[in-house]
Amino acid sequence: MIEKLPFGRTGHESTRTIFGAAALGRVSQEKADAVLETMLAFGVNHIDTAASYGDSELRLAPFLQHRRDTVFLASKTGDRTYKGAKASIERSLERLEVDQLDLIQLHNLVDADEWETAHGPGGALEAAVEARERGLVRFIGVTGHGTRVAEMHLKSLERFPFDSVLLPYNFTMMNQPEYAADFEALYSVCQERGVAMQTIKSIARRRWQGDDGPRYSWYEPLREPDALKRGVDFVFARPGVFLNTSSDATLLRHTLEAAAGERQPTSDDSLRTDIAQHDMAPLFVRGVSDVI
Repeated sequence: MIEKLPFGRTGHESTRTIFGAAALGRVSQEKADAVLETMLAFGVNHIDTAASYGDSELRLAPFLQHRRDTVFLASKTGDRTYKGAKASIERSLERLEVDQLDLIQLHNLVDADEWETAHGPGGALEAAVEARERGLVRFIGVTGHGTRVAEMHLKSLERFPFDSVLLPYNFTMMNQPEYAADFEALYSVCQERGVAMQTIKSIARRRWQGDDGPRYSWYEPLREPDALKRGVDFVFARPGVFLNTSSDATLLRHTLEAAAGERQPTSDDSLRTDIAQHDMAPLFVRGVSDVI
């Protein structure tokens, strides 16, 4: 089974591997049910979806009818205004067929103008706080992509006591000094304040090249088992962080097996060898490729 840790100050003991339910966004109910059975086989007790993940919330609904009390359930809203976010949260509850979310997250809140709107009067944060007061959600988090996400999450934590953050973390991203410095600063604050830190893109290889595929996720993941295992172990080597699984459901079992297996040291040399052998590259480079 996969190790469990306190999910920040929420009081929930979450498996260190969180199921990224974007993997259910474009699959049939039958396929979704099979994927969720794989998740259950490894004891994963935390699910992360979003309003924008296609049919993911709909695919989770049958599962949640019988197992709602066994999982920590998170969703996200990409709306920036109070009105839009309120409608989004209510729609997620309806699609999931649940009365309450454990966590609602402001999705990919990195752009400076969008950040001001979401945090300002009549912004999405007001809707999230109101939903918490109404008992529709229990906790509030913030997520993001790109090279400036850690910097913006720090700014968000100065404005509001978010319960969780989510951002990219892998060896290629941490090879970029600016990103690494921002990540370390955010990590320190999260550790001090009991903010849960979720990480994504642990098994990312690079962006798709030309007409490569099949494209189960917007980026190309690592598929070679040993390299994938080192990607997982790199994340787990950092105390207290969580790993959200890829939107490529074909790699879920491999990722969970790596997470449940014995930890292996990941030296910089072995990770650099992976970069060379698998032609790996960071998904985000400041000033070059900072958006999905």
